[in-house]
Parts: sequence; structure tokens; C-alpha cells
Amino acid sequence: MIYSLMKINEMAEGDEEFVHSVISVFLEEVPHDLQQLESALEAKDFEQVYKLAHKIKPNVDLLGMEQTRAAALEIETLGKNEANFAEIQRIFPILKKDIAQVVSELKKDFDL
Repeated sequence: MIYSLMKINEMAEGDEEFVHSVISVFLEEVPHDLQQLESALEAKDFEQVYKLAHKIKPNVDLLGMEQTRAAALEIETLGKNEANFAEIQRIFPILKKDIAQVVSELKKDFDL
């Protein structure tokens, strides 16, 4: 399991409906944002790459996905600085793979 509900559970204070709500929002937004990020990479649109990585980062952080958060942060920084596009392209598959795995795990774990 590459995610942890520790942060969400702390925020929820026992409210299971809140936990399910956060998971549902993650499942709705993050795959869409990731798809848009991939399109921005194909277009070499640094500004969109920055904005989308910035948007994805707190969502994966909330699920305790440290490696994924680090990848999003690196893509965000490189996109903001319009630097080293090859490095962004090297990191993106890691981000994509981790998010796909977590989406699959969350759907299974929460029967969604």
C-alpha cells in the first residue's frame, strides 16, 4: 500500500463520511488533473505543468504519498522555472504510475 489515511483520519476525528468524501474527491479530481498534466507536457506548456503539479501535490500529500509528493514537487518546481523539460519527462511516469496504483487501491479498499 503506497497511501496512508493517517492525515485524513486526524482531520476527520472519527467522521467516516468525511474520509469517504476526501477519497471521492481525490478519485474524481486527481486522475483528471494528471491527464491534463500529461497533455500540458505534450504541449510543452510549462505554466500549465507548474499549475497542475501544484494542484496535485496537496492531494497526494493528504494521502501520505511521500514519493509521489516529491515527484509532484519536482515537476512543479521545474515547470515554474521553465527548466529541464527532459527531467520533467523522466519524473512524470513515476507520478503517473503511483497515482494509477493508488486510484486502483482506493477503489478496491473503499468499494468504489
